[in-house]
Amino acid sequence: MYSLKTVAKLDAQDDRVWHVSWNPSGTLVASCGTSKNIRIWGKEGENWVCKSLLQDGHQRTIRCVAWSPCGNLLASTSFDATTCIWDRRKGEFECTTTLEGHENEVKFAAWAPSGNLLATCSRDKSVWVWEVDDDDDFECASVLSNHTQDVKRVTWHPHDEILASASYDNTIKLYKDDGDDWVCFDTLESHESTVWGICFDTTGSRLVSSSDDRTVKIWQEYKPGNQEGIVTSGNDSKWKCVCTLAGYHSRPVYDVKWCHLTGLMATACGDDSIRIFKEEDTSDKNNPTFELVVTEKKAHSQDVNGVSWNSKVDGLLASCSDDGEIKLFQFSEQT
Repeated sequence: MYSLKTVAKLDAQDDRVWHVSWNPSGTLVASCGTSKNIRIWGKEGENWVCKSLLQDGHQRTIRCVAWSPCGNLLASTSFDATTCIWDRRKGEFECTTTLEGHENEVKFAAWAPSGNLLATCSRDKSVWVWEVDDDDDFECASVLSNHTQDVKRVTWHPHDEILASASYDNTIKLYKDDGDDWVCFDTLESHESTVWGICFDTTGSRLVSSSDDRTVKIWQEYKPGNQEGIVTSGNDSKWKCVCTLAGYHSRPVYDVKWCHLTGLMATACGDDSIRIFKEEDTSDKNNPTFELVVTEKKAHSQDVNGVSWNSKVDGLLASCSDDGEIKLFQFSEQT
């Protein structure tokens, strides 16, 4: 038996909460929504409370908040076409840098594991890669215009400087630095509508995606010289869709996260529900199988926009919704 128990409900005082993100140490949750504010949540005693309110960085709705690997910086992206960098090393969060360049709303931001690169993506169909120097100065290293529609999401490989992006054009693209510039080396096509969410597993050899087509897909990396005989190009890997989870979601799947501690996958859906999938013990990497172990119906009273696994506590999940609430859930297996 598996269960998902609500451990906290947090009122973000927003009409809609777009995104939640745990800090690397697993002690704080950042959230953003229709207000122009960011809230930082932490535990005091047995209760979760708003410990910081970050204001005056953006002029419009904030779409995403992303912690740097060191946990001292927080990037926020907004409908005002900017990305703000918040620094907390002096004690309180302070907006120290505003990154400009995108023509329209910035949908998402993600830090590379090294902390030396930040990726942003936008409604303007582009992905920007920013280099961060030792003085925390940001410089645009590349503008990638490979997508033909809005870019909804960016995420980094957990170990290598490989970047993935997901778009309204139904595709996922993978990028690398070839020495001269950042280039797209693979395009993943299988979804029939907008790709909303993407996330690598802990090894970086698999990617999960979620879509407006109501499916979740698993993509497997095949390196040059692979035993399966998958054709590759040069030194680049080839990524193939090896599993489609269909029939579980009745509306678009807005987010999916692969837990790097447990291997569980959580989805955020427009049917107000959160679902947890577990890979079966007999699963084959070339044809993996997953079991739906929990469906938390009415996890929220409206669309669930995002989920985020805690990186330190097994099974601790944060979620956010159009209902203006953030919830914390604890997944457990009862033997």
